[in-house]
Amino acid sequence: MDPIKIDITILAPVEKVWNYFNEPKHITKWNFAHESWQCPSSENNLTVGGKFKNRMEAKDKSFGFDFEGVYDEIIPHEVIKYHMEDGRKVEVIFDKIDENTTKVIEIFDPEKQNSVEMQRDGWYAILNNFHKYVENH
Repeated sequence: MDPIKIDITILAPVEKVWNYFNEPKHITKWNFAHESWQCPSSENNLTVGGKFKNRMEAKDKSFGFDFEGVYDEIIPHEVIKYHMEDGRKVEVIFDKIDENTTKVIEIFDPEKQNSVEMQRDGWYAILNNFHKYVENH
């Protein structure tokens, strides 16, 4: 299956976008696709070979899972590449448009259980949540 690509433009400097994307104290505030979900905990060792683990769960506790990965490449304020436990790869590009505008591009390998459209919509919802959080904090 072909990788899925999504992007969003955020009205904030690339340094702020990078920090809010990678710092656990911020990740827990935006890393969910719908307001009925939450991200109660986040661990992030942003180094090549380092791991991250974000807890994703429904607020009513009916369902939850750990979203985990290992970093393969990091270029500060530019790119992050990682792979998930099942081997799928993800690339996040931080494209500095100007001093106060950053485009975030995510390219990820789809999984086989859900439709490409559903996966694109879910990942985009989280990216849009991130965009709103960065611009409002």
